[in-house]
Amino acid sequence: MSVSRIVSSIHSSLRSASLLAAAGALATILTAAPANADDYDAAVKDIQSTMGGVPGFLKQFPKAGLPGAWAEVKAIELSDKTALSPKVKSLISLAVAAQIPCSYCIWSDTQDAKRAGATDEEIQEAVAMAALTRHWSTIFNGMQVDLAQFKKDMGGE
Repeated sequence: MSVSRIVSSIHSSLRSASLLAAAGALATILTAAPANADDYDAAVKDIQSTMGGVPGFLKQFPKAGLPGAWAEVKAIELSDKTALSPKVKSLISLAVAAQIPCSYCIWSDTQDAKRAGATDEEIQEAVAMAALTRHWSTIFNGMQVDLAQFKKDMGGE
């Protein structure tokens, strides 16, 4: 068996083990603290209060997961008590959405960025940065550039 085949086999086994461990941890967390009807009702009330209604996609979300998902959105995306401004968060989200790609997210994040004061030029630059990052990532990974050497070349370790 060639060295590359052995490395590939080990990598595949480690990835499978990591996925199983992550799935097990997630299952433990989800079963340890199941959402109850009161949690769901409170989340729906909070969504209505915050958004002026409950969007259809949230009505389709599993009831057991909605309270936790909404808490995460409120704590990170909607909170003004985070390290990033709403405009910066929206521009980051838009850049990621453009790369995934997620048409729903692109539309929503563009609207959010504009509401947060982003100019058309800032929106265009965020999307261009996402494209530039993807471009160089493709080159570095496709050409299998040595990471340690890259860090040295760029003035790091």
